[in-house]
Amino acid sequence: MATPPDLDIVRATIGDLDELVPLFDGYRQFYGRRSDPAGARAFLGDRIAREESVIYLAYTGPREAAGFTQLYPSFSSVSLKPLWILNDLFVRSGIRRGGVGRALLERARQHAIDTDAKGLVLSTGVTNKAAQTLYESCGWQRDDEFFQYYLFF
Repeated sequence: MATPPDLDIVRATIGDLDELVPLFDGYRQFYGRRSDPAGARAFLGDRIAREESVIYLAYTGPREAAGFTQLYPSFSSVSLKPLWILNDLFVRSGIRRGGVGRALLERARQHAIDTDAKGLVLSTGVTNKAAQTLYESCGWQRDDEFFQYYLFF
């Protein structure tokens, strides 16, 4: 699917929080969390101000936010290179399947290339078939070599 012609993808700054927060809050609700716009604003503001993540925001019109992706830096010790974790990807429900998610994935890929990274990694829910289909159609490969473990508190 082609990128929508009026799509503009920018690296988010503090000035984009008013448009970014509702998308991020919607993303969290998609994963079963309660709405918390104030918490979302504080969290995103900290990530941007401290340069702890890279957030790309897609606009379909002047200040009309359509989706976002958030990347966290990591490293590949074996390859001696940086690595990016694509932690969040979200597109407003009314415009899904219109090319915004694909364009955000491409922008993340280009960011990894521009920073001479080994690549990108992501995790998605085993039941999120729509996301899996999108990732695989963009060339992402499912890991069948390693198991993912976690220790949450």
